[in-house]
Amino acid sequence: MASAATDVSAADGVEKTRLLQCEEFASITGTDSAVAQCYLAENDWEMERALNSFFEADMESVFDVEFEEGTRKENDSTEMKRKSSEDPETSNKRLKKTETDCIDLTSEEPSGSSSTVSVVNGTAAQPVGEEADGKLSLLTWNVDGLDTLNLAERARGLCSYLALYTPDVVLLQEVVPPYIQYIRKRAVSYTIIEGGEEGYFTALMLKKSRVKFLKSEIIPYPMTQMMRNLLIAQVNFQGQELCLMTSHFESCKNQSNERMNQLQLMFGKMRETPENTTIIFGGDTNLRDTEVAKVGGLPTGVCDVWETLGREEHCRYTWDTKANGNKSVPYVSRCRFDRVYLRPAPQPHKMAVDHMVLVGQEKLQCGRYVSDHWGIYCTFST
Repeated sequence: MASAATDVSAADGVEKTRLLQCEEFASITGTDSAVAQCYLAENDWEMERALNSFFEADMESVFDVEFEEGTRKENDSTEMKRKSSEDPETSNKRLKKTETDCIDLTSEEPSGSSSTVSVVNGTAAQPVGEEADGKLSLLTWNVDGLDTLNLAERARGLCSYLALYTPDVVLLQEVVPPYIQYIRKRAVSYTIIEGGEEGYFTALMLKKSRVKFLKSEIIPYPMTQMMRNLLIAQVNFQGQELCLMTSHFESCKNQSNERMNQLQLMFGKMRETPENTTIIFGGDTNLRDTEVAKVGGLPTGVCDVWETLGREEHCRYTWDTKANGNKSVPYVSRCRFDRVYLRPAPQPHKMAVDHMVLVGQEKLQCGRYVSDHWGIYCTFST
């Protein structure tokens, strides 16, 4: 009898664990418990294998359908213009332009933009197109590549923001292979370093004319169930050595312990970095303020950019279901998941936080935003 009772108790425990796994899988992938159970069962209830299996689905078709329609319209328009032109020389120039494989959208002014200054919630962003000496500009953004709805238009939207702000450094999270392939073809003025190859991952972009890439490394999180890691790049900016970091910490409220482990690992890498190297971290941390306090707060010399700039309310919440309707959820959640940390090297070239603003708060033609997260654009002066 005792043995039977033990077996029942063990079975109950397994069932409870698997229900929690299904909830986690559904939360990460934006699916439901039925889909989660199917993928987990097929992969022996190993979360990482199940997620890999899910994300290996051919997402190229998402881009192909939308791009095919967009390309057809562009080609029709080009053909009409060509036929209406009686100047053979002009016609030949247009034809050569359409044969270009790589187009740098990040060097163009986005459509509908009439000013070189963006105003968000009453706060003007720094003038764009002007690369002030000594100032480093950075954009960090979880682009939600896992959401396939309007993904191609949203990727084009990201390129428009790159054109508008022309950041020196771009830190992306939740990128999928078709998305990064699209960005590679269009943001040719950037060096792109990827934090993975399968499923979803992070990426780091460096403006070739401003930032010299030296080396990079990927630090795995040993206990992650969601394919998360830390991407680090060593670069040189105007003679200064910089260490750039990005990551997407473990998601969901019940993953607090693992998230804190990842935060501590990242802090450890900061401490290991020589003092004469400036460190900038930006990413989707999924952190709650209590978790930062539990690990002992920020390391000595490290500052939270948002806090340093006075904790402005208008750029507090980067994941805000009240203002951003990309995710249809039956609740309101306003969180500061996305964060930027700075550890400046000492004088004479000490870097300081200059400006911060949230971006991506304008709807696209499809009626949705670039992502369910707002991006963070900030500048640093020396």
